[in-house]
Amino acid sequence: MEQKEVVLMKGNEAIARAAIRCGVDGYFGYPITPQSEVIETLAELKPWETTGMQVVQAESELASVYMLYGAAGAGKKAMTSSSSPGVALMQEGITYLAGAELPALIVNVQRGGPGLGTIQPSQGDYFQATRGGGNGDYNVIVLAPASVQEMADFVDLAFELAFKYRNPAMILSDGVIGQMMEKVVLPPFKPRRTDEEVIAQCPWASTGKTKNRKRNVITSLELKPEIMEQRNLHLQEKYAEIREKEVRYEMQHCDDAEYVIVAFGSAARIAEKSVELARAEGIKVGLFRPITLWPFPTKEIAALAKDKKGVLVAEINAGQMVQDVRLAINGAVPVEQFGRLGGIVPDPEEIVEALKRLKSPTPDPSRGGEGSK
Repeated sequence: MEQKEVVLMKGNEAIARAAIRCGVDGYFGYPITPQSEVIETLAELKPWETTGMQVVQAESELASVYMLYGAAGAGKKAMTSSSSPGVALMQEGITYLAGAELPALIVNVQRGGPGLGTIQPSQGDYFQATRGGGNGDYNVIVLAPASVQEMADFVDLAFELAFKYRNPAMILSDGVIGQMMEKVVLPPFKPRRTDEEVIAQCPWASTGKTKNRKRNVITSLELKPEIMEQRNLHLQEKYAEIREKEVRYEMQHCDDAEYVIVAFGSAARIAEKSVELARAEGIKVGLFRPITLWPFPTKEIAALAKDKKGVLVAEINAGQMVQDVRLAINGAVPVEQFGRLGGIVPDPEEIVEALKRLKSPTPDPSRGGEGSK
């Protein structure tokens, strides 16, 4: 039995090391805090000398995403990483990837905004990731790791889903998970695919090897509206299949819970402690953690909330995922949101206090009834 190697590292380092081990062909990126360790680790390890993986520091985030587009169009396993304002610059290229149905991986280690904001952690890119910051009707598969181990594990999973559905995928992390250090079991080595394997597995790719093959043109452009509509309908059918088959989530202590905290990423890590503290005070609460932010576990949250008294959404922003939770629950139970802004990470006790407010709301005098006089 092969002994697993356990190592201590940052989340950003885990991303880089997992990329090498997962047979990635190319990384194209530009440094930005708090994710710079991704490209720094790759530069230190020099995978071009071992696995043949190419690592390029581009002149900008815009250049990075279009290098990614070119590599993905050739059927290569390629990725980039950045942080919030850098990913904002990539949005045009991401919508091009989606429109051309190209598999690629984008890693976003979020920081506070808007604008240049702060280098401290945030979850303010939920809308940018799940709604799509580019033009048109498209979706990106979004995975939200809550540990350094998942930072490593999700690299392979993201590529698996990206190639399965010919769709860009994103690992939506944040500065907490990117910078924290934990024990990690790195994935086993996968050799990079040969050119022949790429051609066999990606018949749609533009590889330059056109002998006895139809020349493939990779583009998201179509000038005839009736054809463009058919392309869009095809995309919507694909997205419906992804929603049906690829929802991922985790539940803790939900069976006997009267209340549920919904949180993702680092906020879910904090909420685990909040659940522990609340249960010690006699509050029956569970945790629901969406792992795929798109596709969102709408049906699962709706089913869970049926016999609960209320739901608290904990996220490190002003209230973004709470909108999807409210849509899922559709007024069946009260839904409240708790968040911190400006790069401030909440304490578990703050989430418990928010839960208590949900449990025993203060009467609003402006609405009449008790307490209005």
